[in-house]
Amino acid sequence: MNLLDFIVSFPSEEACRNHFQELRSNQGICCKRCGCTEHYWLTSKSMWQCKKCRFRTSLRSGTVMENSKLPFRYWYIAIHLLTATKKTFSAVAIQGQIGHKRYEPIWAMLHKIRMVMGQIEDRTELMGWVEMDKEFFRVRERKRSKSSGKRYSSGKSPATVMVMAESTPVARKKKNGKIRKCGRFRMVVIPDTEPETIASKALESVDREAMILTDEFEAYDELRRFFRDVPALSAGERTMHLLPWVRTAITNSGRILEGIFHGVGRKYLQNYLDEFCYKLNRRYFGEALFGAMLGDSLIHWDRHKNLWHSAG
Repeated sequence: MNLLDFIVSFPSEEACRNHFQELRSNQGICCKRCGCTEHYWLTSKSMWQCKKCRFRTSLRSGTVMENSKLPFRYWYIAIHLLTATKKTFSAVAIQGQIGHKRYEPIWAMLHKIRMVMGQIEDRTELMGWVEMDKEFFRVRERKRSKSSGKRYSSGKSPATVMVMAESTPVARKKKNGKIRKCGRFRMVVIPDTEPETIASKALESVDREAMILTDEFEAYDELRRFFRDVPALSAGERTMHLLPWVRTAITNSGRILEGIFHGVGRKYLQNYLDEFCYKLNRRYFGEALFGAMLGDSLIHWDRHKNLWHSAG
């Protein structure tokens, strides 16, 4: 929804809370203790109670907002801002818009939302013709001083990212000059460019029946053991003409990381790439993306995942 509709629909904390309660009721509540799906709402406690074992479930439990002390409206505003633009917002910008005093809770909230986006993207596989290439993103490196114990920036270093895109050949050249039609995208941070690493990440993201289109980098030879068709392009052919959507995704995501965040840390690079791919894969949702993200935050949150050690 646009900004004016958002203000009308969610003018207060109570409106956001009531909407979230209705959304959860429609999704269904599952008891953590016995697995029963029949509950009733305790108005005095603002919790659901299981009809079978009487175990109580809070409004935030099992969602991306679990264990968060931030108001519901903060979460609604953050999800709205992230889904209302093709680009994104930094934690500093959203902190200023919300008017919250501390930076860290807003930063953690945004990364939790991005982690949900990543968990959703991990559940889908690319199919058909799939372009694949590696790219080196420059990330900030931070070290801790041995004398003072304070952290400081030690410059930037490259992080390797596998970029994949569904790319269907078309009979006639498109208006933008491309000879392929794009589908879904996936970007995965990898620790190295060893053949085994690339093959394992490809198997996690690409259907076995897909036809991979890539260059003649020797590490891609391992892919031929698992995929039926991996034509190798010569170095001269690896251009925007034959890998158009991979190069476009690399260019656009790089501009966002540098232009909005002015560089990100290696540890959380995957979160930012997940947000980019999540919105890119839902580019035709329009105003419905806000509601889709709210629904995803209810059923795709892994409460056992540690933000500080597992992100990126």
